Amino acid sequence: MIQLKNLERSYKTPAGQFFVLRRVNLEIQQGEFITIMGPSGAGKSSLLNALALLDDAWDGEYWFREQAVHKMKRKERADLAKKNVGMVFQSYHLLDDLTVRENIDLPLSYKDIPHKLRQGMVADTLDRFQIVAKKDLFPSQLSGGQQQLVGVARAVIHKPPLLLADEPTGNLHSSQAKEIMELFRELNQQGTTIVQVTHSEANAAYGSRVIQLRDGWVVSDTANPELQPYEAVKQ
Repeated sequence: MIQLKNLERSYKTPAGQFFVLRRVNLEIQQGEFITIMGPSGAGKSSLLNALALLDDAWDGEYWFREQAVHKMKRKERADLAKKNVGMVFQSYHLLDDLTVRENIDLPLSYKDIPHKLRQGMVADTLDRFQIVAKKDLFPSQLSGGQQQLVGVARAVIHKPPLLLADEPTGNLHSSQAKEIMELFRELNQQGTTIVQVTHSEANAAYGSRVIQLRDGWVVSDTANPELQPYEAVKQ
């Protein structure tokens, strides 16, 4: 589904070029459930943002279903993301001027789905996440945990082929967190490719592959046990 070749991301600082991703070579197969782990500052969120096509200031090659993303214009990348990617943000990223119902409906508005069918899908999703009573509230009227649930609901409602999640259960109670991870497992079993960033070993256990990052480098990958040691790769 995805192939990254020598993908790098850096920022200019007064001290020079600062790299947050270094020579990332990665293949993600359709239907995988991958966990990205590593210490703070390892580059986990930067990698997720690149995969989500939210950040296009990287160098290297990115292939999505054999399409050369690195050769696309910004609008083409945005269209590709709208149709194929669902994203759960650590900081929610709900639109403040839209209600819960309208936020959840947003991904459907990018697709050619009749209004009545969209209404039914939103109603089913509100019920599934037990937030029907919150449907007419705005994000500012919700707790952090409730905003996180809305964010997850928005990401999965259009059943994207690729679901990306940045600490998806970080603001949820343990029972809610388990429900979300069970939902992710169910979606994965139905064919959704999932990549999650988490510090939680319990969340990682739901996936089938773990990738460790450190200082922007991929230092281990359970699908590639012959990966060169970190210090050797840095040379």
